[in-house]
Amino acid sequence: MLRFASPWFFLLLLLVPLIVWYRRRRHRPPAMASSALFPAAAVPASAALRLRPMVPVLKYLVLVLMIVALARPQWGTERTEVQTEGINIVLALDLSESMAALDFKKEGRVVNRLEAVKGVVENFVADRTGDRIGMVVFGSHAYTQLPLTRDYNTIVSMLERLKIGAAGKQTAIGDAIGISIKRLADIESKSNIIILLTDGQSNAGELSPETAGQIAREKGVKIYTIGVGSRGKAPFLVNDPVFGQRYVYQRVSIDEETLKAIAEKTGGLYFRAENLEGLQEIYDTIDKLEKTEVKVDIFADYSEIYPWLLVPAMVLLLVYVVLRNTRFLVVP
Repeated sequence: MLRFASPWFFLLLLLVPLIVWYRRRRHRPPAMASSALFPAAAVPASAALRLRPMVPVLKYLVLVLMIVALARPQWGTERTEVQTEGINIVLALDLSESMAALDFKKEGRVVNRLEAVKGVVENFVADRTGDRIGMVVFGSHAYTQLPLTRDYNTIVSMLERLKIGAAGKQTAIGDAIGISIKRLADIESKSNIIILLTDGQSNAGELSPETAGQIAREKGVKIYTIGVGSRGKAPFLVNDPVFGQRYVYQRVSIDEETLKAIAEKTGGLYFRAENLEGLQEIYDTIDKLEKTEVKVDIFADYSEIYPWLLVPAMVLLLVYVVLRNTRFLVVP
């Protein structure tokens, strides 16, 4: 890895073209009035004469090399180590068909609930440092999308691939919590958290939300629950065999009482998000509540390489001085 310890010296490079312009203007030869009357005979230029214009270039090349040397180029490696236990966080995301409701706006355009959630969760992941984050998705079934990891780029990549209905049409909240608890058991941590986001009622799965919440409490797992979506009816885009694509309003409901009970039982909080701004505030709040101190150690090992510039500069300067005082001597 190349770096410059004193990069401000590069500002001196701005002086080089000014010096070239000034020197050329000062030493511009006067026009010969008699040249039009007595044109010079065409004489082939010698090799030395053809090289003469290159001699001043050596001077400016030496100047550039010395300025770059002053910037202290260094070559080496830099390594960052994060020394923290961090916390374990599982993001449990609802992929049921109701997440296709078009009741959110993002940058002035209408989007479905899942698309709105993706952007907010991506910001949440980007703000974490040192924590392990896993992902569980659920619909009629629940499964692990990604085990606990600190590879945040992979988390974002997997998040972007999520599709509505990939886990079935219904909503298995209890199973989602159960799978999340299993993932949290994979790696020990001083704090284990589940952030469960859903827009419906639990109507599938083998484990009831109440039982899953009790197990989480016994395991010391804190659950933040988020109910997402507007109240009453929400618009859905459907393919009608007769009328083609059209919007249909369907009633949607969230089992807020159950979500509140789960959060209260495990020491977490329940939130309701009806728009993108509110959803962002919720994840920001959780981010602040569940922060851990991170100690970052940076190890650097760099070697100075400016001598590799100074030596050629000195050699070129010597060549320039010799040429100026011998073959290309300038007589006043």
